[in-house]
Amino acid sequence: MTPLLLFLFLAVCFLAYANGANDNFKGVASLHGSRTASYRTALAWATVTTVAGSLAAFFLATGLLKKFSGKGLVPDAVTAQPEFLLAVALGAGGTVILATLLGFPISTTHGLTGALTGAGVVAVGSGVNFSALGKGFFLPLLMSPLLAVAVGAVIYLMFRFTRLQLAVDKELCVCVGAEQRVLPIARPDGTFAAETLPVVTVTAGEAPVCVQRYAGRLLGVSAGRAVDVVHFLSAGAVSFARGLNDTPKIAALLLVAGALDIRWGIVAVAVAMAVGGWLNARKVADTMAHKITGLNSGQGLAANLATALLVNTATWHGLPVSTTHVSVGALLGIGITTRQAHWKPVLGVLASWVVTLPCAALLASLAYSLTRP
Repeated sequence: MTPLLLFLFLAVCFLAYANGANDNFKGVASLHGSRTASYRTALAWATVTTVAGSLAAFFLATGLLKKFSGKGLVPDAVTAQPEFLLAVALGAGGTVILATLLGFPISTTHGLTGALTGAGVVAVGSGVNFSALGKGFFLPLLMSPLLAVAVGAVIYLMFRFTRLQLAVDKELCVCVGAEQRVLPIARPDGTFAAETLPVVTVTAGEAPVCVQRYAGRLLGVSAGRAVDVVHFLSAGAVSFARGLNDTPKIAALLLVAGALDIRWGIVAVAVAMAVGGWLNARKVADTMAHKITGLNSGQGLAANLATALLVNTATWHGLPVSTTHVSVGALLGIGITTRQAHWKPVLGVLASWVVTLPCAALLASLAYSLTRP
């Protein structure tokens, strides 16, 4: 392997690391946000299931391997240049890691699309196939979050209707605790002095004040326990779908490196994604779990099912949708339905999506200008 191809391999691993840091927790965000699982438990489940999806990508996602190699977007002679693919990896990776450090859940798909476009414009100018870019890339990226809002809301309403028909009711905990308060204490001379004393408090309310559970039984099993189990499985399905959908997009950049078997490239991408998610997921996890909408376990389950359904369907048909856009859209659809959506941070996330593409395009164009033959 030449030094240039080795540098390309390392740049692709960097992109995979950034992708894992920004994306791995998204599949299990509802587990943590609904207090069904701790941060570490949710992250471990995300890591295992994402790696499984990544390794399955070699057999199930060949359509995305071809699409994200750049073929059809720019001339084949350009996509065969390691310098071009190196610029794409650096542009997308730099954008994603920057968003991760700032706590914004952005789309690696969007970053790759911007990087392919930016490097392509520098390489061939008007030779970029913008019609293919619009139909094959932008349309799925724009439509997927809107579709996810609708699907997430519909699935939640279906679940709610079924729950009511089965007479499974919500139950709320009562939170009892102590807090320090400053109270006036009467003195013998008739004056008052302020003293800090412990006071017992009792609070009843919906999440996040209290953890909302489900009372009743389904087929002889506790309804709350059944929802939690299925919720875990749905989170695993989302993470599996994310690994399946994202891994070929990143590994496609290694197709030019004939000295490296693409199967080992997929393994390297899977490992780098797992390490990135384990080490740098905390800020994006907080945004996804707590800042988009309030959730209970049943609502989180509905969001996960909507996300898994859309992402797996898109992967099967070779459509480059963003797991981030779909996941946030599904959560927002439920938040709109339950009137718990947190609009200020949601608008910040949407703004970061708008910036992603031009930022990646700029970084990739600069990288290609410096490395082009």
